[in-house]
Amino acid sequence: MTEHLTVVTHPLVQHKLTIMRKKDTSTASFRRLLREISQLLAYEITRDLPLTSTRIETPLQEMDAPTIEGKKLVLISILRAGNGLMDGILELIPAARVGFVGLYRDPETLQPVQYYYKVPSELDDRMVIAVDPMLATGNSSVAAIDLLKKSGAKNLRFLCLLASPEGVKRMREAHPDVPIVTAAVDERLDDHGYIVPGLGDAGDRMFGTK
Repeated sequence: MTEHLTVVTHPLVQHKLTIMRKKDTSTASFRRLLREISQLLAYEITRDLPLTSTRIETPLQEMDAPTIEGKKLVLISILRAGNGLMDGILELIPAARVGFVGLYRDPETLQPVQYYYKVPSELDDRMVIAVDPMLATGNSSVAAIDLLKKSGAKNLRFLCLLASPEGVKRMREAHPDVPIVTAAVDERLDDHGYIVPGLGDAGDRMFGTK
């Protein structure tokens, strides 16, 4: 994966995203759709996982068959909303290692404040996918990638449901080596740092909180 930004325009992704955007979509439906769309996005972000071959025996004969090469990849959830994406991807890649970065956005400065960090070992030998539904200002995402690089991660990707032009620009400037996969890049950020037209606060909609 070489492009810095990949927008997944598959009809299933776009249809599910439209339902998620609707303000009257229920918490249960939102959560289910986020899980489903995360698997479709994960399909794209893992497209170039390295393969090797292994000798297997089918019911008819032996053959050399493709299998994923190297150590298990790592999923990093940027708390709390990242968990909604991570749950769906784990259904697709159940052997993945999992880590968590706890960041919240200071409502005054819009800057990230770290409150939790726990990641697997040997990040330098693994593909690391950081997940967060919203790439808004980009400040939290940049801070999370900073932390992961300090822990040794070299092969990093970022997966989100929605992005703003400002967030994409911020990530490109700070981490041009980290590809972004998203379902849409919306118009802009509002004065409170929310993506417009967006879908509101992904965490609140997923967990039913306000």
